[in-house]
Amino acid sequence: MRITVSDFSHSHPFSDPEPMAPTRSPDSPPAPLIRWSGMTHVGKVRTNNEDSFLGVTVNGREVSFLGKIGESTLSASDFVFAVSDGMGGAKSGEFASRIALDKITKLLPKGFRLSAHGMASGFSDLLDELFGSIHHELLKLGQSYEECAGMGATLSLCWFSPEWMYFGHIGDSRIYYLPKEGGLTQLTHDHTQVGWMQRGGQLNEREARTHPRRNVLLQVLGGGNQFISPHFGAVGYRPGDRFVICSDGVIDGLWDHHIEEVIRTPDAPVAQLEAARRLVETAVENSGRDNTTAVVIEILEPVAP
Repeated sequence: MRITVSDFSHSHPFSDPEPMAPTRSPDSPPAPLIRWSGMTHVGKVRTNNEDSFLGVTVNGREVSFLGKIGESTLSASDFVFAVSDGMGGAKSGEFASRIALDKITKLLPKGFRLSAHGMASGFSDLLDELFGSIHHELLKLGQSYEECAGMGATLSLCWFSPEWMYFGHIGDSRIYYLPKEGGLTQLTHDHTQVGWMQRGGQLNEREARTHPRRNVLLQVLGGGNQFISPHFGAVGYRPGDRFVICSDGVIDGLWDHHIEEVIRTPDAPVAQLEAARRLVETAVENSGRDNTTAVVIEILEPVAP
């Protein structure tokens, strides 16, 4: 099984050497295809949806927004996908998740230029700057407007350049990696008290799912926290690999092995649906207590010229 994952330190993100992104060249082999789908659902209980998701392509000149479903080549542009779950009173949770995703597009062309020149180390500073910028924007709004006090958001982001996916994360949304050969790996750390206990071996998945403090967040963007320490890393991918970005509504409705089953071996009634829709609708059917959002990305073999 070929799994190449670089996981960078929380306290000193990207302090270790990073894998180099391949330089784009006319002599490079055909670029693989990328297929994606995204869906969000308010759930059965909430009246407003505080989740948001984003899909864009980026090159050195512009950012173009993607539809909820699509397929393209990973050649002239990079692809960025993200999920954010907002929190706060009244409508501020919805506002927070939208701010988090809107701010992403401001720095994307700069990141593409770094990728195109094979400067993988540039992603360290870029993602750190991106998360810090969103964090300070939410803090500023929370301090300036009473209705925005305590407003915050999770953010899980995947940046696809040729052969490498770079990710940034904070909060309790998740990024999963499903390699071609089988299995499922959670790439991100849940920034919750229960997630910390589970990583330390004090809780198993069943105990974590039923723990009374499972929703107590230790880190988010904004939320009145002065300092943040996001989780960053990179994965080397190849055709046949899949990635899932999802909010905690999906996790509430589906165990990890169920997520893999819905992606790889769906039941006949839903097999023809897009992967993100299968995940979201199944999670809502099983639970639906929270807003539920998923983006699923699949890397496909390049098309012969």
